[in-house]
Amino acid sequence: MASGPGGPLLFDDLPPAGSGESGSLAVSISQTIKNEGKGAKRKTSEEENGNEELVEKKVCKASSVIFGLKGYVAERKGEREEMQDAHVILNDITDECRPPSSLITRVSYFAVFDGHGGIRASKFAAQNLHQNLIRKFPKGDVISVEKTVKRCLLDTFKHTDEEFLKQASSQKPAWKDGSTATCVLAVDNILYIANLGDSRAILCRYNEESQRHAALSLSKEHNPTQYEERMRIQKAGGNVRDGRVLGVLEVSRSIGDGQYKRCGVTSVPDIRRCQLTPNDRFILLACDGLFKVFTPEEAVNFILSCLEDEKIQTREGKPAIDARYEAACNRLANKAVQRGSADNVTVMVVRIGQ
Repeated sequence: MASGPGGPLLFDDLPPAGSGESGSLAVSISQTIKNEGKGAKRKTSEEENGNEELVEKKVCKASSVIFGLKGYVAERKGEREEMQDAHVILNDITDECRPPSSLITRVSYFAVFDGHGGIRASKFAAQNLHQNLIRKFPKGDVISVEKTVKRCLLDTFKHTDEEFLKQASSQKPAWKDGSTATCVLAVDNILYIANLGDSRAILCRYNEESQRHAALSLSKEHNPTQYEERMRIQKAGGNVRDGRVLGVLEVSRSIGDGQYKRCGVTSVPDIRRCQLTPNDRFILLACDGLFKVFTPEEAVNFILSCLEDEKIQTREGKPAIDARYEAACNRLANKAVQRGSADNVTVMVVRIGQ
């Protein structure tokens, strides 16, 4: 589904629960193409039977248990003068989205934004992206929830970026802020992950074969040194020097960064889809301030050790599990600073419960 040279891989299916995945952090494009091929064959047969809508409903209702999701966050300014990260935790926005009730039971949204050149782009994205998403969320009967949600996400990112750039260019002098965006939209037990830039989303999934927890990457980093990203930038008349767009900008996709949009920097996100399973423990969303000093596996194992720490004190009236997740976020953010991450650090952990 890549849209031409350097185009985004818009709908990348992550491996299913029983695929025996280890801690590998890349989903191969060949696997994606296989999945898409299977999907195409399936769709044809469904259309022949005239049962496409019925099949969609059956798939959505296949698991009667909708996993509960709850977000926790910690942030540290680090050595930076100001905090340019922003985040959003919306454990349940079903009522606001008003989805077609026959198909969708619960909608949640979690996001991390890492600003650069100022705080305005990340703050704007945190305030507006989910509002635009709610407005554009599918209403009434839809034949394919997945296609409609994907289109909704693409439109939402485009609209949010355009709104910010319009506001930024009207200032004197014009704002030059930009921001990454990593958003997880949960529709029942399906995660849709849309991201720009180098903030990341990681899923902790227990692998029954190896009896170990794996760190599965849910997002795709965008930096100008990657072949497809560099080709798009060069095609637009820009260049990559010292691993940066025009020798300055570290990411090749972002919200804002108006002065680089004519050089091939885009706000079109990669969108991936992941079916939650009973083996899934939590989702980690974090900016590159964490991943400069932690590998995804290290971060996941650090969180797991905190969750198993029975010494963590809980305040009266607060469930012990909440105290442990809060402590995991705070300890991981602190450890990133101790390890020398000079950047802002935002750590969000989304608990997956049954």
